[in-house]
Amino acid sequence: MTLASPVLTPREAGLPSPAPAIRRKHWISRLRFLGSLLAIIIPVFLLATFITFLLGYASGLDPAAGIAGDAATPEMIARIRADYGLDRPVLIQYLDWMGGIVRGDFGTSWFNGVPVTQLILQRLPISLSVASAALLIGVTIGSLLGIGATVWRGSLFDRCVTIFASIASALPPFVVTIGLILIFSLWLNLLPSAGYIPFSEDPGGWLRIIAIPAMALSVDIIADLARQLRTGLVATLSENYVTGAIVRGLSPRRVLFVHVLRNGAGPALSMLALRVPMLIGGAVVTESIFTMPGLGKMAADSALRGDVPVVQGTLVVSILLVLLCSLVINLLLGMLQPAARRRN
Repeated sequence: MTLASPVLTPREAGLPSPAPAIRRKHWISRLRFLGSLLAIIIPVFLLATFITFLLGYASGLDPAAGIAGDAATPEMIARIRADYGLDRPVLIQYLDWMGGIVRGDFGTSWFNGVPVTQLILQRLPISLSVASAALLIGVTIGSLLGIGATVWRGSLFDRCVTIFASIASALPPFVVTIGLILIFSLWLNLLPSAGYIPFSEDPGGWLRIIAIPAMALSVDIIADLARQLRTGLVATLSENYVTGAIVRGLSPRRVLFVHVLRNGAGPALSMLALRVPMLIGGAVVTESIFTMPGLGKMAADSALRGDVPVVQGTLVVSILLVLLCSLVINLLLGMLQPAARRRN
């Protein structure tokens, strides 16, 4: 009778442990994935900023005539154009403008002579507070509705979520905004409908003043996220590995939150990446309705005045915010779905 030889671990057999090599491969894979994202985002940023600069150049607006005044002579206008570098080739002007952006210098307003960077830093926290609150509300409520519709699929709750998502997606944002003002400001008299209070002065007042704008911007996110999350999770429930996890006796909660949610949330996250630009664009309408001195309202007012540097600066900041959110969401997709990261 022969005895089976004992199974030795790599350490007992005197072999090096494979764990460091595996961890090294994981980090290399993550760095390659991040590098591939940056290889896409950087050219997109350069192309978007170049188009933004060309829009200002194609507008035909010239600050030299405005600075020189009504009694300006052609020689005076030519000297001002030379001082501002407007007589140089377009590509040289763009490179000089990009160099200033890298240093944090977005130029100077043609309307009041204030640095654009200073104007953006004053208005950006207002827009970010509203957009962040809208994103938080949208992700929280949309996730709860989508997961609930998946758990109770086919029930009355599921049908109500589907009907709500269909109606909410069809409503224009300004209609939702006006409806929320009527309900919470005029009928219930719970929330203010205009103005802005900084968080540092009155946190409670700040929360009340951004509540309606944030809810108005979050409706589309709630509807689309609930619908996409429900579709992705229901499709993932039919996968073989989910059936195997159920057969092995794993609890329904573990199956849902560890296996199904991790692999079925991809479409919802991709949709969220597409909603971020609309969220930033919707701030223009929302801030105008609520008379909030945010970045969107400043961009709209500057466009009407022909203040090109301010418009260009706000567009560049918006581009950076969109690309940053896209990078974060793609990194989340890579973390939640390693197979997708390996394919990329």
